[in-house]
Amino acid sequence: MELIQTHQSDGVLTIVIDRADKKNALTRDMYQSMADAIRSVKDEPSIKVIRIRGEGSCFTAGNDISDFANRQDGEHVGETAAFMTALADTPKVVVAEVHGLAVGIGTTLLLHCDFVYCATNTRFVLPFINLGLVPEYASSYLLPRLAGHRKAAEWLMLGDPFGADEACHFGLVTQVVEPDALTSTVNDVCAKLVGKPAFSLVQTKYLLKNDADDIQQQMNEELDVFIEAMGTEAAREAFDAFLKKRPINPEKFK
Repeated sequence: MELIQTHQSDGVLTIVIDRADKKNALTRDMYQSMADAIRSVKDEPSIKVIRIRGEGSCFTAGNDISDFANRQDGEHVGETAAFMTALADTPKVVVAEVHGLAVGIGTTLLLHCDFVYCATNTRFVLPFINLGLVPEYASSYLLPRLAGHRKAAEWLMLGDPFGADEACHFGLVTQVVEPDALTSTVNDVCAKLVGKPAFSLVQTKYLLKNDADDIQQQMNEELDVFIEAMGTEAAREAFDAFLKKRPINPEKFK
């Protein structure tokens, strides 16, 4: 079964992360599939909106740690970077439908969406530091501008989960809705967007994203440091502890 499902209808490309048995954890092939789907409609006039959602009980648990750990430094970064760039650069309006867990890139990808609707039961977490890693996807650039330095530092330096209301208060999500109203809310928003004039919709997004070059530069710098961090003793210890379901040795985090 394809782990990324896509379909087009009524001016909307829907991308579904469909690996519910693994909490929609993302592998290299899944990143590439999403990148390809986004790029496939870049110049398609019949598509005005890209909708991203997760199947099952959560949005996504982030990277598949086993896939992530069992590789050489920098290997398969290409697929992840392809998805990051495709989403950040698309001229289409992007709407995210989020519920359950949104871990790691499950949270940072939302920074590149135009609308984010989440259920009241959503839990966000940016656990990079707990894995011996560093922020990615320009989150170290975008989060301080969105939520302020102190809140961004709390999210990125402590790596603790936070809830839907906090995410909404600090601008990470557009609106929090009850779980049973999430899909209908996103349906209504997508329909409204599809009804807008195409030129005005694209150009309004372009004008809003006037720091695209700075974002791309930060993404590149973060990726370089991220790859370096993956080779540290702390990251190797964190991955091994996670895979073996054992406590982390704090001596290796010094």
